[in-house]
Amino acid sequence: TTGAPDPTSAWLGRYRGGVAWHSPLQFNAHPLCMVLGMVFLQGDAVVGQGRKGTKCSGGDGLFSAGIIAVFESHQTKGIPDMYSLHSWCGMATFVLYLLQWFLGCSFFLFPGASFLLRGWYKPQHIFFGITLFILSITSCLLGITEMLLFKLSDSYSHFVPEGILANTLGVLLVAFGLVVGYVLTREEWKRPPLAEELALSMDFKTLTEGESPGGGSQ
Repeated sequence: TTGAPDPTSAWLGRYRGGVAWHSPLQFNAHPLCMVLGMVFLQGDAVVGQGRKGTKCSGGDGLFSAGIIAVFESHQTKGIPDMYSLHSWCGMATFVLYLLQWFLGCSFFLFPGASFLLRGWYKPQHIFFGITLFILSITSCLLGITEMLLFKLSDSYSHFVPEGILANTLGVLLVAFGLVVGYVLTREEWKRPPLAEELALSMDFKTLTEGESPGGGSQ
C-alpha cells in the first residue's frame, strides 16, 4: 500500500516502493507496523481513551507482523540479525511487552488475584506501560536513523528530500510522545471507568473478598 496519509506510509510509498508481503518490499512492513502499532496505538491505549482491549489487540497484531517481516526479510536477503543498537532496544521492548501483557492478564483477569495484590501491582503496571511507550519511540527513532544511513549513505548529509521527510517523521513521534506524557499528567483528562469495567471489578471483589456489589459482607 502507498496511499495511506500517515507520514510512515508517505515515506515508504514515495521513496521505498511501498509495502508488499513475501516480496523484496516485505521489510517495509516492519517500520510501518512498528510505528502504527507500538507508538500510535500504544500511546492511545496509555492515555486510556476508549476501550484498551481493542487497541492493545490491534497493537499486538501489528507488532507481531512487524517482527515477522524483519526476520523473514533478513533471512531472504542474507542479512544478519540482532547486531545493532536498534535491534537490541527493539527486542528488549518486545520481551518487556510480552511480560507486561502476561502479568497484566495474571493480576487483572485471573479471578484468584486479591484486590490487595492488584492494588500493589497497578502502579508497577502503569510505570512499565509508560516505560514501554518510551522504549517504543526510542526504538523507532533508532530504526529510522539506521534505515536512512543504510539506504541513503553519503547523500543523507546533503539534506535530500527523503532524509528530510524521515527526520520529520521522527520529530512527529517525539511530539506525539510529549503530548501523551502531558495528557497523563492532567487529572481532569483521565478516562472514567467503563460500565463493564466497574461490573468486572465488582465481580472480582465478590469472588476474592467475599463482598457483595453493594459493599456489604455476604
